[in-house]
Amino acid sequence: MNGVLLVDKPIGWTSHDVVAKLRNRLRVRKIGHAGTLDPMATGLLVLLIGNATKISQYVINQDKTYEGTLRLGQETDSYDGEGEVVATHEIRVSEEVIRRCAQQFLGDQLQLPPMFSAKKVNGQPLYKLARRGETIEREPRLAKIYEFLIHEVALPSVTFRVACSKGTYVRTLAHDMGQKLGCGAYLSQLCRTRTGNFRLDQAVALDNLLAMEYNEIEHCLLAITDIL
Repeated sequence: MNGVLLVDKPIGWTSHDVVAKLRNRLRVRKIGHAGTLDPMATGLLVLLIGNATKISQYVINQDKTYEGTLRLGQETDSYDGEGEVVATHEIRVSEEVIRRCAQQFLGDQLQLPPMFSAKKVNGQPLYKLARRGETIEREPRLAKIYEFLIHEVALPSVTFRVACSKGTYVRTLAHDMGQKLGCGAYLSQLCRTRTGNFRLDQAVALDNLLAMEYNEIEHCLLAITDIL
């Protein structure tokens, strides 16, 4: 089995969980994903199966689009809803100020990777250090925000769409926006809707895939030649 499989990842699963489950289900050794999704995030997870793993560098480097929700007025240690609330603030910002603030993030940004992330420092994932209560210095990394569109403001929630470069931490974007607004914020919901030319509406829900026969899953694969 060789090709690209587009999966609609449910909440609560790590990207590694999805890969491990389908590796066992399909009885294939070479399988990986092209861009991690946090357990709390849903949406498009691009899996590369068999010989398709050889084109991973081309897929991983693609831009991404997300739909999400910010929760203003609170900060968490993980920058998302899975962490512990570490600060609470009064919200004294208008919808107009929120929309203007979002536009300030367009273009190149230096982001500090959150401690609760899979980024490795000296071979150790940051989240393992964070779970032990450790905080270490991290090197900022360059991200590019192409679009940061506010859909609706219904305080304390703000829904949005963001299009960004590979490696952008949307959790960090949420946290940084909260700092700029002066009221704190964290990412309460996130769904990836696009990776390069792949779209969420092309993906198959994980539960449906796991209920399919081997040959049915094979029919869901995108050919490597078509991708290239």
